Amino acid sequence: MTSVDLNCDLGESFGKYRIGLDEQVIPRVTSVNIACGMHAGDPVVMRDTVRMAAKAGVAIGAHPGYPDLQGFGRRDMALSPDEVYSFVLYQIGALQAFCIACGTRLRHVKPHGQLYNTAARDRALADAIAQAVKDFDDQLVLVALAGGRLADAGRDAGLRVAEEFFADRNYTDEGTLVPRSQPDAVLQDETFAARRVAQAVRTGVIESVTGKQIHVAADTICTHGDNAKALEFVDMLRRELAVAGIAIAPVG
Repeated sequence: MTSVDLNCDLGESFGKYRIGLDEQVIPRVTSVNIACGMHAGDPVVMRDTVRMAAKAGVAIGAHPGYPDLQGFGRRDMALSPDEVYSFVLYQIGALQAFCIACGTRLRHVKPHGQLYNTAARDRALADAIAQAVKDFDDQLVLVALAGGRLADAGRDAGLRVAEEFFADRNYTDEGTLVPRSQPDAVLQDETFAARRVAQAVRTGVIESVTGKQIHVAADTICTHGDNAKALEFVDMLRRELAVAGIAIAPVG
């Protein structure tokens, strides 16, 4: 039976500022990517999110990003590959500390935001991220944009790679995500988005934002916990995948 992982970016609150519906979303997915304090999150939020994920039995991943709290990690930063290596390694280690303290384990790493997008096209940056993951633990799964250079870098480094498909984002003709600065970057029709996910898993082909057929891989499906309709969206995804005969299970 075909199966796919359903992941969500979480742990993005900071101090008294609450972002996302983490407690409600966690039981509905199979993997979570937890912010590590650079683009979002703080030590208390990291600990609490790891605890919730461990209690729910979902796979826990580190979600390292650029050191850009004000920009939520979605702005370009002129960091060298060497700097990126160190920032990623630092953030993986921080989340791993909470996993150990909570009696659970880290299973994957997924870069966040602009770091993720840049690594999909910049091989030097991608190699730095893959090396940081490998040097920390070569058994970790690296989550990367389907067809991007980070996926290639991970495989070349000997890591297991999970290629990711975004449930609520539009794609360019080249198979990359439409930038959030453009009005059609995020899908607004949840029913269409859920059906497109099932199509991507079954056939590996979807339509780009211009209507062109493009090939995608879908080992894991990303949803966003800060979406106002996050709960309804995840529930709809689960129903659509069930109708399509696709099981939901963590990568590995």
